[in-house]
Amino acid sequence: MLYIVPTPIGNLADLTYRAVEVMRSVDLILAEDTRTSSVLLNHYQIRQPLTPYHQHNEHKVTAHLVEQLQAGKTMALLTDAGTPGISDPAFYLVRACIQSGIKVECLPGATAFVPALVTSGLPLSRFSFEGFLPLKKGRHTLLTQLAAEERTIVFYESPMRLVKTLSDLIGYFGGDRQCCVSREISKKFEEHRRGTLQEVHGHFQEHGVKGEIVVIVKGME
Repeated sequence: MLYIVPTPIGNLADLTYRAVEVMRSVDLILAEDTRTSSVLLNHYQIRQPLTPYHQHNEHKVTAHLVEQLQAGKTMALLTDAGTPGISDPAFYLVRACIQSGIKVECLPGATAFVPALVTSGLPLSRFSFEGFLPLKKGRHTLLTQLAAEERTIVFYESPMRLVKTLSDLIGYFGGDRQCCVSREISKKFEEHRRGTLQEVHGHFQEHGVKGEIVVIVKGME
């Protein structure tokens, strides 16, 4: 059995009771960054063995992990924050497990874009999750396509690239398009900055930005 375990995106108290029980019961915990996950595990006094599983080693270690799972071991996969597989490692191992007849179970839990989307004030009935935009190759093509997207659009972005990305969105979508930038969700300085792309861009250009970022943009009308 492989468990996919969402972890808090901010407040450590957001971890579910079931997630704690699962992590205490498995034979091995796979972590995107063992140092980051150790903070969470120590907080909940979880002492299970911990090993790294991330985008740089997943192709190398997956076959061995599948062999261990087939031999009867149970594992929990977690990433630094949020639900594994959502712009984080998980897909490669999940696919390998399914192909090998190993049961995979994903626990419900924290995902950054859901609270950002709900608190944005933008239409929720239909949306397009795009994750992180390509840095170079494919960026122009994708933004050109998304400019005509009628659904609400969800992006992840780093604080270092936020102002540049908002500038790009203004260029492709127009400065009057409504948006919401959410940062530090579930943390002490949580912020949801709403307005037009031009207004929100101006705010972060002037004040700077820190923390994990979710950008919600209204679809074309």
